[in-house]
Amino acid sequence: MRKDDGQMVLRGSDTIVRSFDMKPQVWAIVILSLMTAGCAVSEKNPSSNHVALASDKSAELPAVDDFGLLEEELTKQMIEVEDPLEPLNRTMYYVNDTLYFSVLKPFTQLYKNITPEPARIGIRNFFHNLTMPIRFVNCHLQGKSKVADTELNRFLINTTAGILGFGDPAKDRHGLEPPEDEDLGQTLATYGLDNGFYIVWPLLGPSTVRDSIGTVGGLFLNPVFYVEPTEAAVSISAVKFTNESSFHIGEYETFKAASLDPYVAMREVYIQYRNNQIKE
Repeated sequence: MRKDDGQMVLRGSDTIVRSFDMKPQVWAIVILSLMTAGCAVSEKNPSSNHVALASDKSAELPAVDDFGLLEEELTKQMIEVEDPLEPLNRTMYYVNDTLYFSVLKPFTQLYKNITPEPARIGIRNFFHNLTMPIRFVNCHLQGKSKVADTELNRFLINTTAGILGFGDPAKDRHGLEPPEDEDLGQTLATYGLDNGFYIVWPLLGPSTVRDSIGTVGGLFLNPVFYVEPTEAAVSISAVKFTNESSFHIGEYETFKAASLDPYVAMREVYIQYRNNQIKE
């Protein structure tokens, strides 16, 4: 893969990592692009957090010096992260990769075939509305009070007029666009906590020490965590994940096919994607 191919992968793969509700990132980081909500009849437009590592091509070829400046700028934009567990992380990556093709993809494809798209959109809306406390609390912790107010207003409108959040009248009727997702990992970053080192968790996919802490902490803000018995909570989370995955079948395959080393490409895309989220 040439250098320009690598740039293409990094720029185009943002939709892949986006899909994981930053909370349990069960490969949704790999194949979803963001646990977002739309309306029961019209999908929510996912926020565009694309990692722009390559500038648009101009009609004329740049001078040699311009290529040097471009390379220097791209180098500055690369986010480095330590990976002392690379042998173990690679093993976990290939385990997850195998599970995706042998279990997740076939099951998700079946789910997509038997569940009409309007129903899947409504289910996605419901879960996005349900996890409002995660975003609401972290917005306040990051000093984004106006965004938190928008989250609360959307929740109140969609829970009532939207029938428990299956619809999105807050957006469709009142023009309240869904804000960017906020999670505890982003909050910890705003308080100065570094990534730490890179980790690939079995089933949960790519993460870092900071984001792993954030994922665990975020569980206590997720209403599903308090559902009893535990089996019911696991089943609800499985429905949420499968439903969201149904919107992104094929994205991981495209990402993998365009990467010389999918493990390294996934690591770089994940770190840059999270860095962009923190900056927003």
